[in-house]
Formats: sequence, structure tokens, C-alpha cells
Amino acid sequence: MALVERYGEGVIRAVVFDVGETLVDETREYGTWADWLGVPRHTFVSVLGAVIAEGRDYRETFQVFKPGFDLEHERRKRIEVGAGESFGEPDLYPDVRSALSGLRAMGVLVGVAGNQTARAGKILRSLDLPADFIATSDDWGVQKPASGFFDRVVETAGVAADEIVYVGDRIDNDLAPAKRSGLRTAFVKRGPWGWIHGEKPEVVELSDWQIDGLDELVGVIASEK
Repeated sequence: MALVERYGEGVIRAVVFDVGETLVDETREYGTWADWLGVPRHTFVSVLGAVIAEGRDYRETFQVFKPGFDLEHERRKRIEVGAGESFGEPDLYPDVRSALSGLRAMGVLVGVAGNQTARAGKILRSLDLPADFIATSDDWGVQKPASGFFDRVVETAGVAADEIVYVGDRIDNDLAPAKRSGLRTAFVKRGPWGWIHGEKPEVVELSDWQIDGLDELVGVIASEK
């Protein structure tokens, strides 16, 4: 995927990463939800893809299989029976540690912040990622795409908005709201949203860089130092 760069903005001092499908491959989690609903895994993922392609909220996927499905209630039920959300080192994309380490070696502040539960935040912190901070929407009490989420990103990073690159796989939750908040953006083409959103013209309009992997971003930022 071609790199598209825009000049005239501040020096990059911080890079903050989304979580799902940016750092964490969510294949296993999608599978466990399919199992919980009692539907074939490939069927669940196919419906998820259709929902994304239609521009609908991914939560509507659950309604297809179980009308009236309450995601938060079902999450609690899964925890009660010992089947709560879980991920670990094998679920990280292979370039995560090398990219985050490479950025820190250049003196760039590295953050992780996405729409995740407090439980997911604890798991992320237990992985000892090479990051200066890790936060979730539950931790902050505000979710993307709300501007308040990106205000917290800027506040936590402690640098100007245009000195931060927010990296994500979605137009709606990542690129568009980050841009509105004055951050620079990098779009990574992977996961369901990445591949479905990847060919949309908004990606070029809203991202400063378009990458296929996180190590590419390390190279771009190194070239600006």
C-alpha cells in the first residue's frame, strides 16, 4: 500500500495506537462470540463483514442472530461462567513489539488507547508492551469517536495534537475523529474494517500515511528525524 505523506505539520513526538485489529488480531475473540451465540464461526464473521460494509455499527451483527442482544449483559455472563474475553501474546500482530520498540528507541512517546473494556486494559498491561501508556475507553469513561476520547489522548501524551500520530484501521472510529481533534493519522490496512474501508476515498483524505504494517510507520517517522 502506498505511503501518502502531508507536510507542514509539527514534529512527531508521539504515536498512539488503536487496539483491535491494529495491535491485536481479534480472530479468536470473534470465534468465541460465535460459539457463545451457537452459530458457525465463518457465518458470524461473514455477517460482521456485511454489517461493516453497509456502514452499520458492528453491534448489529449480534442482533442478526439474537434480536434484543445486550452486549454488556452478555459480556458479564461470559465472565461469570469463566468464558470472559481473553487474548494474549499469540494474538498480537507479529510487528507489534518491533514497531513499538523501534519508535521508543527513536525517542518517540508510544501510547495505546482504544475502545476496550477495563478487563481488556488489564490484559494489555499484563503483556508488558513497550509503551509509555495504555488506556481504554472504559478507563477514561469516553468512547471513540467522541472528541473527548482524543482530548484524553492529547492530555495523556502531553504534547500538541499535531505532534501525535493516531494509528488505526477504521475511518469512522479512528481517522475521522482523530483528524477533527487535530491529530495526524496513519491507516493500517488489516482486519475486517481495514480491508473493507481500505479502498474508500476517505482513507486518502483523512490519513497522513497509509500502511500495510506497523514497521512501515517506523521507517516513515525515522525519515523525519
